Amino acid sequence: MLRIATPYLFTAAGGTIAERSGIVSLGLEGYMLAGACGAAFGSYYGGNAWSGIVWGAAGGALFAAIHALATIRYRADQIVSGIAINILAVGATRFAIRVAFGSSSNSPRVSGGASGLLEFLGLLSILGVAGLINRTRFGLRLRAAGEHPEAAATVGISVSHIRAMAVVASGILAGLGGAFLALDQHQFSDEMTAGRGFIALAAVIFGRWQPFRAGAACLLFAAAEALEINLQGTSAIPSQFVAMIPYVLTVVALAGIVGRSVPPAALGKTGH
Repeated sequence: MLRIATPYLFTAAGGTIAERSGIVSLGLEGYMLAGACGAAFGSYYGGNAWSGIVWGAAGGALFAAIHALATIRYRADQIVSGIAINILAVGATRFAIRVAFGSSSNSPRVSGGASGLLEFLGLLSILGVAGLINRTRFGLRLRAAGEHPEAAATVGISVSHIRAMAVVASGILAGLGGAFLALDQHQFSDEMTAGRGFIALAAVIFGRWQPFRAGAACLLFAAAEALEINLQGTSAIPSQFVAMIPYVLTVVALAGIVGRSVPPAALGKTGH
């Protein structure tokens, strides 16, 4: 369960940072995919998993920076930009592996390893984000940017700067989530994130934009996925229904909580 939860934990931690600053994180799936592709390249050309981890974080950060530039500098619609990031990531990763490896579906086998460390860091990312948001000066400014950007600006806080750092940080964390997938499977496969970024965003919403609650939601969704894997060998339940378990749980969880959740007041609002 912890192995399954690791990419969710990294990505939900990143999504929490960005959304608490007021930027919608619909592009988490794209950050993860870019991170997975970057990790495969880094591990292949660097010859070790550590290089893959660095490249994975950089891949996620690059696509997050594009989202930050579009939404903060040019005030593009945050939802449209997030969707565009996801589509761009699919096309860019296919193109990259075709140019580098002559295949549009997967990379060669790469060095894995470091899975245990990343599982530990995945849990630590939730703790770190909680401490950052609730116990640091930067976290106070981050919350102000997401709740009362006008008031924050009047006391000299650069809301745009805070939001840009938050979005790039979310890309780094989501990129690490994607890197874990690639290194754990020893290769990059086309669209290998398979909706995990959206489930991580659902965990953020289900957790009411609180890191610990989002982390708990990630573990819940991972448990559902683990149950799906364990039930795949049984003939009592059709495999199609088994495969639906994590997604049905996500929908049911959100249906029961979204109406009572209160997002950051400035979430999705352009300006500043």
